[in-house]
Amino acid sequence: MIGKQQEQQPQQETPRLSKEEYAAMRKAEREELQARVDAQAQEVFRDDASMKGFLNFMAQCTPQSTRNLLILYEQDPTITHPRTFDKWKEAGRSLRSGVTGYAFYADQEYEREDGTKGNGFTITKAFDISQTRGQQPLPSQQRLPEEIIAALVEQSPVPLAISDQLPQGVQAQYVSKQRTIYVRNGMDETATICAIAREQAHAGFDTVGSGYYRQAYAPQAYCAAYVVAQKLGLDTSAFHFDKVCQTCAGMEVQEKKGFISDVKRAAYAINRDMQRSFREMEQTIQPDEFSVESPKPAKAPKAKEDKEKEAAR
Repeated sequence: MIGKQQEQQPQQETPRLSKEEYAAMRKAEREELQARVDAQAQEVFRDDASMKGFLNFMAQCTPQSTRNLLILYEQDPTITHPRTFDKWKEAGRSLRSGVTGYAFYADQEYEREDGTKGNGFTITKAFDISQTRGQQPLPSQQRLPEEIIAALVEQSPVPLAISDQLPQGVQAQYVSKQRTIYVRNGMDETATICAIAREQAHAGFDTVGSGYYRQAYAPQAYCAAYVVAQKLGLDTSAFHFDKVCQTCAGMEVQEKKGFISDVKRAAYAINRDMQRSFREMEQTIQPDEFSVESPKPAKAPKAKEDKEKEAAR
């Protein structure tokens, strides 16, 4: 009877929000999420381990905006490939039952009062590929060091020159006036790759009107080289970020987010260029050392050869 009485009780309707109340609710949601993004940006620069953890996430996750990198990392550092429900639907994948999405900034086009189009964002939910049904992506192909170096050279934004004249302690250096990266001769492969990636980040920062000078971008280039090396599966144990964190300790939160954006932009550009070079390598037709050769025709017996020569005379 109690159950029946409860069933007979009218359901309470959720009160509908007015236009002003809905706008205020969305504004509060945006402000709360922005506060979390800012707090995570501060946390990234806390110490070596905190910086390394975030850069590892940048390396493993598909390209994202700075604010999405920060808010996604705050929610789950294991995310690798986040998309909205609609984007996964377009890709032919469906969500697993019971999964919960992550707060996410999605780009959105809108129309201004004068009829022109503008670009903004909306706060929605994203889901990692591990939360969807379908075949999981294969691990990234491991590249040989010589392939990586070849790709870095092929797609470098500026020329590279091997040098035996670099000062002691200098592995490689981008020289702005000459728009050239000089690389020390004789280094091991991992050091060569990391040094070239760092200097290519410098070359990328040196754009018209940027006011580039080396020391202003040294920490960002160092972090970008780490992201590239981590993405390639190289040994990154030689990287340490205590000095980077100390250098950035006095920055305001907006400056720290700008720093992260610089690192992301440089690392993404280097990786994008390398991937283009890898694709071109794979499309090149090359001889195969295990080619199957056509069988050679058997020689005629010597007696038969002599008879044929006699008949020819």
